[in-house]
Amino acid sequence: MAKETGLGWTTLEIDDSGGTARDIKNDITNLNFSTPRGIQDTTGVDKSAMERLLLLADFQIQVNGVFNDAANTAHDVFKTVPSTSVARTTTLVVSGQTLPNEALYSDYALTRAADGSLTFSATGQLSDGTVPTWA
Repeated sequence: MAKETGLGWTTLEIDDSGGTARDIKNDITNLNFSTPRGIQDTTGVDKSAMERLLLLADFQIQVNGVFNDAANTAHDVFKTVPSTSVARTTTLVVSGQTLPNEALYSDYALTRAADGSLTFSATGQLSDGTVPTWA
């Protein structure tokens, strides 16, 4: 594969509270996601350099977008975040590479800016113990 941009994102699906995948990429203006691993320092006093072990894997995502309350759009997906603790299948596909995860969304924050724009951000973290794996 060659170097690529993030233009023309293929899929950004997140389940609504009923478990139906909704492709909300049209409402999303930008996103951040990561697949960090914990690291344990195991350096003994006999060492002059660090020793470490990789620990548990994680997945974190923040999506930011424009408020859209039409049926089956981003607001439909996130409006129940404050009242339910349902894991949501979150599937990212870019350039034929797929990263599916089960995530708990803990925040759905709306912002009405001084210029009148209404935007949101939603934050999710891995929920089911499955190691995030690109396919």
